Amino acid sequence: MKQEKSKQLGKLFSVLAEEYQFNGTILAAEDGDILYHHSFGYAELTEKRLLQTNSLFELASLSKPFTALGVILLEEKGILGYEDKVERWLPGFPYKGVTIRHLLNHTSGLPDYMGWFFANWDQQKIVVNQDIVDMLMNEGLPGYFEPNEGWLYSNTGYVLLAVIIEKASGMSYADFMKTHIFSPAGMKKTRVYNRRLRPERMDHYAYGYVYDVHSETYVLPDDLEETNYVVYLDGIQGDGTVNSVASDLFRLDQVLYEDDFISNASKEAAFSPVRLNNGETFDYGFGWVLQNSPEKGKIVSHSGGWPGYSTMMIRYIDYRKTLIYLSNKEEDAEYEQAILKAAENILFDQTYEIPERPADKKKKKIDPSIYSRYVGSYVFQDGMAAAVTAENERLYLHITGQLRMELFPSSEIRFFLRSLSVEIEFVLGDGVAKSFIIYEDGTEEEAVRTN
Repeated sequence: MKQEKSKQLGKLFSVLAEEYQFNGTILAAEDGDILYHHSFGYAELTEKRLLQTNSLFELASLSKPFTALGVILLEEKGILGYEDKVERWLPGFPYKGVTIRHLLNHTSGLPDYMGWFFANWDQQKIVVNQDIVDMLMNEGLPGYFEPNEGWLYSNTGYVLLAVIIEKASGMSYADFMKTHIFSPAGMKKTRVYNRRLRPERMDHYAYGYVYDVHSETYVLPDDLEETNYVVYLDGIQGDGTVNSVASDLFRLDQVLYEDDFISNASKEAAFSPVRLNNGETFDYGFGWVLQNSPEKGKIVSHSGGWPGYSTMMIRYIDYRKTLIYLSNKEEDAEYEQAILKAAENILFDQTYEIPERPADKKKKKIDPSIYSRYVGSYVFQDGMAAAVTAENERLYLHITGQLRMELFPSSEIRFFLRSLSVEIEFVLGDGVAKSFIIYEDGTEEEAVRTN
């Protein structure tokens, strides 16, 4: 049976690889046995250096389970407690009532750091964790909600957890992870790596690539205006920047079944959904997304996405099956989900379809002088503001608190975004835009022009 699954996985990925439809590493396992582990495509495009199964990938938010594990280990030693207020570890912390538990399960309501740094930071300097602490301490930014009154995915919260790990352990985050998680789990190649802050020459590094609509080629995110924030946000740890290989992630998967890595009580806490003050629950534990499937049992997983990287680790705990997916070439999100679904179906002896990769997006050539029709300020029904601007014959949309994104024409009035399945259509009246409509996931939202 396992042999047949290995064969089917080989068929799926060899077909994708033949058409150059997958660039990355995949690992599938069952009952502690690796059924399939292969890499396809390139680790470095310019030199055409091939990916190997020992190529090191930036995990992005798949780093969060590691940060949560660090906190769990310190809790088991009695050094900190889940109900500790953040101000115990950061005296003067202005967001009252936020606990370590709230940080772990995304119920803190803390402001998102990315929007503030996009708008306010000197982009010649690389942000480190202390800069985010300073932002929270000094800028008076409003929280989204009171602690445990809501659930909102928070990178800020996981940066604070890394800061607390350092204060509680007296070690740097990177050294703590290596000493207490990577080494004991046998993860010899895994490390915390901020490659622009402290660059090193590495033979097996998988560079992440994004699609440039203008040149119709894949480039480093550092070289694309829309994604070059990867440079100045490179010094942050806790919510990302763990770098690993698929076989090391499989070692972590396996030690989490053992009792001597973390206790059963800790696993129970980590894999239990959060309960809000109003009794509502959300399927997120301590650094893991939770799911209960009638046919696949209890599933714990986490994904990661950062320009050039897409990662996923799925643990089917009741059946001891595992899927690990590491990609270093930007792909359509629905297409990646279809690849994972096909692999999952093979693991569970179900029929599967080999997905078809969508074509790279191409812009239509139009006269950029028409962009002046669209330039102005707009407001959504919920009061959120947006600005449309034109520079150097290019059109941009900036929604308050988000990144400025370039709009690419598919017609004179309809535009697409580079990396999201989102389209924007301008509604004209008397030769100028009166509003625009955002189309996303089958929904429509209108923003009306205010000037």
